[in-house]
Amino acid sequence: MTSNTLIEAKELSVRYGDFIAVDRLSLAIAQGELYALLGTNGAGKTSTLETLQGHRGPSSGRVAVFGADPRDIKKVRPRTGIMLQESGFAPTLKVAETVQLFGDLSGRIDDARRVVDVAGLSDKANVRVSQLSGGEKRKLDFATAIFGNPELIFLDEPTVGLDIGARDQLWAAINEIRDQGCTIVLTTHYLEEAEQYANRIGLMHHGKIQMEGCFSDLASSFPAKIHFEAAAEKAAIPFPVEAEGPYAWAISTENAERDVFELQSWARQQGIGIHGLSVRRANLDDIFRTLSH
Repeated sequence: MTSNTLIEAKELSVRYGDFIAVDRLSLAIAQGELYALLGTNGAGKTSTLETLQGHRGPSSGRVAVFGADPRDIKKVRPRTGIMLQESGFAPTLKVAETVQLFGDLSGRIDDARRVVDVAGLSDKANVRVSQLSGGEKRKLDFATAIFGNPELIFLDEPTVGLDIGARDQLWAAINEIRDQGCTIVLTTHYLEEAEQYANRIGLMHHGKIQMEGCFSDLASSFPAKIHFEAAAEKAAIPFPVEAEGPYAWAISTENAERDVFELQSWARQQGIGIHGLSVRRANLDDIFRTLSH
């Protein structure tokens, strides 16, 4: 483990009887990084996260968080915040009371009112948990995870149930926390969030990380698509094209600038008008789909 590596797994395997959920997985997450761990259904993501969080031990291999076994209650737990999908709050407690209770259990010190405000719940501080909406409960999950400014935070589907405005507000808070040096491990089904905010992305399938890197590096290995309309027959177009409709075409390309130039040159020479010309780069959804096919 290097000096700035906060989480490290080497040859991590998790088995349930004969079933291998995680298969010799290795990864390293640096201090201050926002790392998105994404996976297809049954990829082993949940088992990986449970091991990194110290909820289970590896079947084989090694995992270190802050240089220690993640199950070490004294060395690791007080420095780690975890936002679960469902925390099981007591319905009769008020929001500020709930944050303080979870904060006391974490062993960290903070002002519950400050944390409630950061989570966007300042007007709900004295409201009972049973009276919160689903989105407000997600904000409460977030508040309990960030209490005491932990050095490492796991965010499991942090924006599920939030409207677009609340999602933007939560991400503003997450980015501010990251700017302060906190390391964040994110899981989300909103792939555009990982694409936009993650420093690096790990894509899991069949118990292994199949692809890893920043989004631009991942996307660069996939072709872009040129979309256009032209009143020409498929055989006449000097590129392999896919028909998307009557005289609507798409070209897969590794060099969009070159192929757009050549397409326009051909059209001018043939006296053919090109309409609706656009280039769409590969997004994370495109990349993710390749893992499941």
